[in-house]
Amino acid sequence: MAPHRILIADDDPFVRGSLAAVLESEGFVVDQAQNGIEAVTHALGHTPDLALLDLNMPNWNGWRACCQLDQIRPLLPVIIITARPNQYPKAVELGVDAFMEKPLNLPLLIEAIRQLTDQDKTHQVRRTTNRAFVTQLLGSPES
Repeated sequence: MAPHRILIADDDPFVRGSLAAVLESEGFVVDQAQNGIEAVTHALGHTPDLALLDLNMPNWNGWRACCQLDQIRPLLPVIIITARPNQYPKAVELGVDAFMEKPLNLPLLIEAIRQLTDQDKTHQVRRTTNRAFVTQLLGSPES
C-alpha cells in the first residue's frame, strides 16, 4: 500500500518544515504550501489524502482554502491548525474533520491524521452528508 500523502499549508516555514519532517519520519509523503492558493493548486496536481490548513495565510486564508478544496476534493479530510483562538465554532460550521490550536500536540495530531487517512470513503461521505457530524476538537493548548 502506498504511503498517504499529506498537504501542509502554513505561511510559517518553520512550522511547515517541522511538521513535514515529523510526518515524513512517520512514513507519510508530504507536500507543502505557503498559502491557500498554493494549497489548492497542489491538491489539483497531487491529490492529498488529508490537508492540514493554518488559518492565517496570505493569498487565501485557511477558511477560503478549505472551501475551495471542498469544491475540488469534497471527500478530502481537513484538519485546521491555528494559533487564532475561538475559531472552533467556524470549523464546526464548515464541517472540517478536526481542529487543533497551536502549540500543536504532535502525538495527538499524528494519531488523528492516521485515523482520518485510514478511514474508508464511506466515512467521508457521511461527514459531508450528515448534519449531525461534529468536528473533532483535538486537545487544547492547556493540555
